[in-house]
Amino acid sequence: MSDISNRLTYLRERRGWTKTRVAQSLGMSLQKYANYEYGRREPDLETIARIAALYDVSTDYLLGRESPSKQTVDLAKDPEVLLYNGHKVSAEDMEVIKAILERHED
Repeated sequence: MSDISNRLTYLRERRGWTKTRVAQSLGMSLQKYANYEYGRREPDLETIARIAALYDVSTDYLLGRESPSKQTVDLAKDPEVLLYNGHKVSAEDMEVIKAILERHED
């Protein structure tokens, strides 16, 4: 598998999304998207840009040119990305986390 196929799988699974959901979000068939994850096909540059926007990552990250440690996630846009022990953080706990982060913005 290529860097991009590994990263596509990682990003999708981290959010708990199905391949079908991602394919629909990108406006493509499930088969076409699945081929990207399986490493059978490489997405074109336009598709890479759309995938990067969907996951809120850089195209360099998708292409393996940037390490995951440089990746940032906006919890306001995608609160589902935050997990604890493999489980989604509850809405109540998310409010506590937001309050803590807001206190430490300075």
